[in-house]
Amino acid sequence: MVIDPQLLVALVLGLVQGLTEFLPISSSAHLYAIPYLFGLSEPLLSSLAFGAVLHLGTLAAVLVALRADVLRLTRVALGVVFSLGRRRGDP
Repeated sequence: MVIDPQLLVALVLGLVQGLTEFLPISSSAHLYAIPYLFGLSEPLLSSLAFGAVLHLGTLAAVLVALRADVLRLTRVALGVVFSLGRRRGDP
């Protein structure tokens, strides 16, 4: 099985993104620093779209990991919104 070098670099950058997203350091800076440090000049790796996809992946992982809390908070928020409408006599 042959692994595409771009895929390997993308996986490493995804791992770095995931590990550094919640630390008080810039995860976005790592997305630019890692390819620079390893001498990679692939335009995809430094593109804004690639960084955005990595951030969306982080968001998806957080939503999956915290899905019970997200669902509970959503239900509470919607309950508050709809109960305020009923209190005011809105139809």
